[in-house]
Parts: sequence; structure tokens; C-alpha cells
Amino acid sequence: MKKANFNITLKLERGDTRMQKEEQHTDGINATAPGETTVEEEISQTAGEVNGEQGEVEKYQAKADEYLQLLQRVQADFDNFRRRTAQEREDLSRYCSMRLATNLLPILDNFERALKVSGEDVNQYMEGMELIYRQFKGILEKEGIKEMDAVGKEFDPNFHEAVMQVPSEEHPDNTVVEELQKGYFLADRVIRPAMVKVAKS
Repeated sequence: MKKANFNITLKLERGDTRMQKEEQHTDGINATAPGETTVEEEISQTAGEVNGEQGEVEKYQAKADEYLQLLQRVQADFDNFRRRTAQEREDLSRYCSMRLATNLLPILDNFERALKVSGEDVNQYMEGMELIYRQFKGILEKEGIKEMDAVGKEFDPNFHEAVMQVPSEEHPDNTVVEELQKGYFLADRVIRPAMVKVAKS
């Protein structure tokens, strides 16, 4: 009977030893060496990095939206400017001669008055024509239009239009000797060349 009890006790001790070894083995597997991170720590760290990257993406997305709104505002301003400029250009083309027309109306009035003068009063009629001429010439000068001085100058195709050549002992060759039709400048640009006769020896 004692022998049987001894065997049972020995088996129990062997089982406890086996369980202790298995627990030690399991603890060895789950144990982490110093300086190493656990799976849970790695997952937590990865989640933090993902959240950080997500925050960066959101920040850049907000910047992109801000730049897009700015671009849209600039585009809208440019479209408004283009429409306004087109309208101003159209108005300028339509009404650019308004000032000149306004200045010419008094000359038209004087012409009408001159036409009503009796044909017998020639002096009064000529005085009226002289007044109209001076008035008209003054308006042209105010608009920057001035006469071209051609006679006695060397012929220049940029300013003169030669209609004929005439023999002349008084003038060198290629000199303008007579003006058949006046030429005019607008500021420094030729708007009509002078029609001239040119000397030829």
C-alpha cells in the first residue's frame, strides 16, 4: 500500500515539474529582450505615425484649397478686367471723335451764316470766309494737326509726293520748288504727304 502511494506521489511531482517547465518555456516565448518593443507597442507606434501623416495630408489639403480659392478669385478679377477693358475700347472707338466734332460745330454754324449773306456784299462774305478759315485752322492745331513746310526743302519720299519734275536754274536738283497740296502732321506722324513739284537741272 505504501508503495502504491509512493508511485502516485512520484507521478504528481513529475507532472508538476513538467508544468513548471512548460510555463517557463511559455514565459520565455512571451518575454521580450531588453531594448526591444512588444507587438502592442509597435502597433501603437505605427498608428501614431499614420495619424501624424494623416495630419500632414490634411494640412497640405487645406493649403491646396486655399490656393485654389485664391486662383479662382484672381481668374474672376482678370475676367472682369478683360470685359471692362473691351467695353472701354469699344466706347473709345465709338466716341473718340466727339471732341473734334464738338469743336467743328461752330464752324458749321459760321458757314451757314456766311451762306445767308447777300451776294452783293462780297467784302462781308470774304471776311466771314476768312474767319471760318482761321477758326478751322485753330481747331486742327489744338488737335495736334499742323501743316508741313515743304517748299525749299530737299525732296523726301517720307514727307513728299512728287507729281512732276520741272527744270530750274535757281534750285539744286531734287529740291521742292512748288507745293500743289499741303501735307500735314498729327504730332510727329505724317497723316498726308505734301504733293509737290521737284527741281531738275
